[in-house]
Amino acid sequence: MKNFGHLLVKEIKELINKQLIISLAMMLLIFSFIGNVTKKEMKKAISKQKIAILDLDKSELSKNLIGTLNMANFIIEEQNGEKEEVVKKLQQSDLGLLVIIPPGFSQEVSNLKSVEVETYSYLRGISISGTRTSEVVRAVLDTTNDFLSNQFLKEKLPEINPAEIKAPIKNREFIMVKDRMAEGSSAAVIGTLYAQSYILPIILMMIIMYSSQMVITAIAMEKQNKTLETLLTVPISRQAIAMAKMLAAGLVGLLSAAIYLYGFQMAFSFPTDELSSATGGLAPILKQLGLTIDTQGYVLFGLSLFLAILCALSIATILGVLAEDYRTAQSLNIPLVFLILVPYFISLFADINTMSLPAKILVLAIPFSHPFFAMQNMMFGHMGMFWLGLAYNLAFVIVMLIWTTRIFATDRVLTMKLKWGRKKVVL
Repeated sequence: MKNFGHLLVKEIKELINKQLIISLAMMLLIFSFIGNVTKKEMKKAISKQKIAILDLDKSELSKNLIGTLNMANFIIEEQNGEKEEVVKKLQQSDLGLLVIIPPGFSQEVSNLKSVEVETYSYLRGISISGTRTSEVVRAVLDTTNDFLSNQFLKEKLPEINPAEIKAPIKNREFIMVKDRMAEGSSAAVIGTLYAQSYILPIILMMIIMYSSQMVITAIAMEKQNKTLETLLTVPISRQAIAMAKMLAAGLVGLLSAAIYLYGFQMAFSFPTDELSSATGGLAPILKQLGLTIDTQGYVLFGLSLFLAILCALSIATILGVLAEDYRTAQSLNIPLVFLILVPYFISLFADINTMSLPAKILVLAIPFSHPFFAMQNMMFGHMGMFWLGLAYNLAFVIVMLIWTTRIFATDRVLTMKLKWGRKKVVL
């Protein structure tokens, strides 16, 4: 065991080299930069923005509309002149939106006739703030329409609530998760859960691909540099050598996963009060429905991720033995990439539990598919599926480890190679 520990430390030190440390540090710096830029853009989107208004009506109602827009967190720059001239003039400014209140606006509304308020969006690029401006103006106009219609209905039918006339059918929505129930919007809950978990599949795909490539390349380079032959002569079993390589790569992969997850959180988390208030009302609902993960859940997810990484590494170890040099090692990672892409896209766009049985079996047969669905299974109480995935991955690792140790126990570890022209393995 002492020799195995020394070998494990040696393998970890070889994997955590200068290149890995620099790449992870650069990744954190890049994500930090992305996070700062994105957060500034989000703060810009929720801060006061300038819009131009051309009031051609000059009535009390148009002034009230302008005042409403001013209260909606906009800085109003009123314009004067002809419509065509103002539209053309603002093309040279930095304003992104022009609202034109037509002449006769108040008169048409008083006569209960529809009237068009024109908005001109000046697109000079794609940003969050640009989309928010026009949406808020549209919301203000909808609110104004609602206010004017309520005023009319109150005058004509003072004994009836205008809301009951315009919306006689109410919707009281409840969400059911197993035996738990809460009142709220299912669309809002699903949107919140999706927003919280969309990063996870990206992390999993990157880490599994990175870890497997790391093992394939390391073994291929040892064969190319003839250091593998020296390693096999040390006084330790070859089975221990294979286990040390896989365990070291798994631990480094898990460490890299934690660093990548931290980097993504820096880049794409927005803890401002304005943004958090949008989902703050959903927090009690999520807790009531049991759609939250506690410390034990995160530990179980980490175990699922670690076993998935070991599954990928066990395959990568054999592929690394088949590689002759660094160049062939790069191409041997392609099959693993395709296998990883299957659960990656399915986790983003589909629910594994509602898929047909043949499709579900095909996806879950891929050993590193299970952590992609682990969070969802834990939140929705599909613990049977979760434990089955853990058991399957553990059995897969054991079988592959036995196979790998048998290869390392013989000289085939030095002689195995792929002959692409003959499409077969030569021992």
